[in-house]
Amino acid sequence: MDRRRFLMGSSVAAAALAAAGCATPRAGGLPSAEIDPQIDDLQRRTFDWFVHTTNRSNGLTPDRWPRQSFASIAAVGFALTCWPIGVERGWMTREEARERTLITLRFFHGAPQGPQATGVAGHKGFFYHFLDMETGRRYRDTELSTVDTTLLLGGMLFAARWFDGDHADEAEIRRLAQAIYERVEWDWTEVRSNRITMGWRPESGFIEADWNVYNEGMLVLLLAMGSPTHPLPKAVWDEWCSVYDRSWTDEYGPAHLHFAPLFGHQYSHMFVDFRGIHDEFMRSKQAEIPGFDYFQNSVRAVAAQRNYAIRNPMGWAGYSADVWGLTACDGPGDFRQVIDGRERQFFSYSARGPGERDDGTLAPTAALGSMPFAPAEVTACFHAMKGRYGPAIYTEYGFLDSFNPTLTATDRELRHGRIVPGVGWVDGDYLGIDQGPIVIQIENHRSDAVWRRMRGEPNITRGLRVAGFSGGWLDRA
Repeated sequence: MDRRRFLMGSSVAAAALAAAGCATPRAGGLPSAEIDPQIDDLQRRTFDWFVHTTNRSNGLTPDRWPRQSFASIAAVGFALTCWPIGVERGWMTREEARERTLITLRFFHGAPQGPQATGVAGHKGFFYHFLDMETGRRYRDTELSTVDTTLLLGGMLFAARWFDGDHADEAEIRRLAQAIYERVEWDWTEVRSNRITMGWRPESGFIEADWNVYNEGMLVLLLAMGSPTHPLPKAVWDEWCSVYDRSWTDEYGPAHLHFAPLFGHQYSHMFVDFRGIHDEFMRSKQAEIPGFDYFQNSVRAVAAQRNYAIRNPMGWAGYSADVWGLTACDGPGDFRQVIDGRERQFFSYSARGPGERDDGTLAPTAALGSMPFAPAEVTACFHAMKGRYGPAIYTEYGFLDSFNPTLTATDRELRHGRIVPGVGWVDGDYLGIDQGPIVIQIENHRSDAVWRRMRGEPNITRGLRVAGFSGGWLDRA
């Protein structure tokens, strides 16, 4: 949708923008948000990480860096989303962004697919979670991942919306993105009735776990239902919502659909503007909670995380109203250690949340990727983390993935990172899937850039309508 003609035409949408910390839209223009100059610096540094690490020959972005790594297809999707943001911010030329995007799309369009265990990048239109950084083929025994393919597609479909010019390369970007999406055989993944499996391996078949608990999987279902070639029916969304009663909680704050790590409240929201649109479940909540939607659910999830840090029931060092944020991230390692007379359990890479595998490890992406949901609180958290722990965690490419102020000494083998005197354990890597939400969600808060384009993305809007969403911007799309 053209930025010069975009107007939010409902009080609900305007209220949602205000809740997100954005000014009410001006006639003929975009909503705007004042941004702290240091947040701008963080966004630029994090953007530069993608520029520095992405393979220019095939467009693959590493799972982590500087440790030598395989490519993460979700991180590739985030890189594709970052390039236009860089253009709009003046950090990259349109020509470079176009070149990088086309290299990536040509690679994935031409990458071999098939049922064999080696020598291919995917099967049935899906791609393996991790790929070799140079060859782009399956990395070891990684799974064919429905959600990581979805996040890759999210970046591709955004690129197709953003590169809207007459240039031949931009036309090719649009053609390739749609072609890659249309060949995904979503119906193949419905192994159990009205449920999408999380993945498949040629050695063992379909993964037993399905997308059937409230989490980051909303976009998986929406792209499956919106497919023009292999669509799944509304019944998959009905099945998805049928377990919501088990997820509803008010344990640490206002009632909301609970998923402990914050990435579950961020990933689908990076590409879909859920403000002011409602499915059947959200419509049923209007009498009880006026204006409630999936965006407001994430607002409440962030508030619950912050409340948890304030209460700090496990007594971890550093947790406070201004230092908070639990999600999937690196950790020190898998071991137990007595600290101040109390045995503590630590984990390596793990999905952390309030009361769930909480080992005192904080991830800056948990807060910064929540910028649209609580801009004042996120900004305060940024300043507190940076001010308290300084260059130990904030570097040339923004925040290192995670840190743990409780673990200040250990004789155990660390799986990641090191002990920094006066700080505690600090990771040594940046993770692509944690860097992406920082750049993208800061930009959604600042300028509505990704959401604005994706409100006109036909495949996602088709999926939303199949799922039963209506209201707000969707009724005008």
